[in-house]
Amino acid sequence: MICVMGDTHGDYSRFSHKALKRLKKGDYLIICGDFGFVWDGSEKEWAVLKKIGAKKYTTLFLTGGHDNTSLLEQYPECELFGGRGRHICGNLYMLSSGEVFNVDGASVFAFGGGQSADSADEAESAADEELFDEACLEAARNRLAEHGGRVDYIFTHEPPGSIAEFLTMNDPRRINMGQLNIFFDRLKESAEFKMWFFGKLHKNKSVPSRYMAVFDEPYFIE
Repeated sequence: MICVMGDTHGDYSRFSHKALKRLKKGDYLIICGDFGFVWDGSEKEWAVLKKIGAKKYTTLFLTGGHDNTSLLEQYPECELFGGRGRHICGNLYMLSSGEVFNVDGASVFAFGGGQSADSADEAESAADEELFDEACLEAARNRLAEHGGRVDYIFTHEPPGSIAEFLTMNDPRRINMGQLNIFFDRLKESAEFKMWFFGKLHKNKSVPSRYMAVFDEPYFIE
């Protein structure tokens, strides 16, 4: 079984949600960006990471616009469910962007990262955007093409641009469209998939019939 949540921002209380008690050994929790627990490399932080890694289920996360990518890159890269990731500790892993994974028998395309919505984080946002040059995006397209352009699920932090526009049309704080939103808009027209999950908008909302904004209410794929 796969469970999906949105941005956790280093808030360990999110793992206390009663719905997560359904997860057992062999199940997976996927967090769609802004994991936030790898930030300063402190002993206190490491103690929390070990608690997450010690859970009976496996936690997989994508990067977002509020993650310390430089620190994450210091964790060992590993082969993971047919793709590439980074092992943090125990049953805790980061899914590398642009990879296709086999998770619980389902094919999964993952692509984290993105820009921050906060003007104070403009420099950080620009740095994140630069991580995804055209060569990186082309590599992701090629990886997906190796699987016939078809996967069961897509997990990202940023939403496709058109979906973001729809979900924030009445929101006073509209999303700033970036490189990844445009890339994902094109991807949604060319790829075949059952559902697309993203965490950036801090909403629990579906866009029928294939798009799901996830945040603090766990969504189960069974």
